[in-house]
Amino acid sequence: MAWLVATRDGVVLSLHCQPGAKASRVVGLHDDRLKLQLQAPPLENRANEALVAWLADQLSLPRKQIEILTGHTNRQKRVLVRGTTLERVERLLTTA
Repeated sequence: MAWLVATRDGVVLSLHCQPGAKASRVVGLHDDRLKLQLQAPPLENRANEALVAWLADQLSLPRKQIEILTGHTNRQKRVLVRGTTLERVERLLTTA
């Protein structure tokens, strides 16, 4: 999977996030990134907070283990997930 990379610190996800959707969900791939729709407006960091909360819920991890590395003000983001494996992230997010 091009959107998933195992690193020394955890798993890095390359995401394309679309805020303002009716529900948060995975919708497929977009330019080698996993495309997510987020049920939050792109205002005042709400979409980023919704992304971290949704990922934590889907992966059954505490929010503190999920960190947005790049793309805080952009739809294209890189997110570090600590305390899990590449296989687990792939399985849980591609069946979400």
